[in-house]
Amino acid sequence: MAAVGGNHAQGGTGKESVSIPAAEPPRQTPAEPPRHTAAEPPRHTPAEKPGDAAFRSAVEALAGLRLRPEVRLAPAPAPRRLAPFSWAVTAEVEVDGEELADGRFVLLHDPAGQEAWQGEFRVVTMTRAELEPEIAGDPMLTEVGWAWLMDALQGHGAGHAAPGGTVTRCASQYFGALAERPPSTEIELRASWTPSDGRFERHLSAWADLLCVCAGLPPSPPAPLTAPDAPSLGGVVPMPARRRPRSH
Repeated sequence: MAAVGGNHAQGGTGKESVSIPAAEPPRQTPAEPPRHTAAEPPRHTPAEKPGDAAFRSAVEALAGLRLRPEVRLAPAPAPRRLAPFSWAVTAEVEVDGEELADGRFVLLHDPAGQEAWQGEFRVVTMTRAELEPEIAGDPMLTEVGWAWLMDALQGHGAGHAAPGGTVTRCASQYFGALAERPPSTEIELRASWTPSDGRFERHLSAWADLLCVCAGLPPSPPAPLTAPDAPSLGGVVPMPARRRPRSH
């Protein structure tokens, strides 16, 4: 598996640099696994501190996860100034060779905690997809987009706190040499939340499902949950029609 951006942040904090090394570029080998598997965690080093161990455990949970085949993951540089530890991947939803949605998933960890997070970990995501005209004109689109995220977290039993974010509808009209392109509308959902259950793999699975729903694919059936984790019924039913391929 390819290594992913697990970093110990540097900057104006004066802290020592990391026991968890930055990711190396992925190597292309004949035995390269499908990209819908999460990437390997950073290697263990003897100098690990308690915060390192907690972060390593979280990344290992993400690295061992297998997502639905439409979702293709790739390593991404992790932000270095938001928290002492960070890990990131990008993702694309591809069907029949067409890219329908893409986004980024970042896991942050601060062993000292941050007041705004209400915890020591924070998930930060970006999701975007191009919409069909009849969906793009829905006046409730932004509310529905946020409900898709909440439903995905609930459907996967991903306990969370302090969620926040924005849903943006971006309309494009093309001119000049691009005038032959039809108008397009894109939805972009930027969201963050604090995992409160220690089940980090559920949060990545939920976000992958959000990507697919934004792309017009049905959500995957979540794995059976134990009684205390089982979500209640209800929520917004996703629109089943596949979206058009994203414009570049």
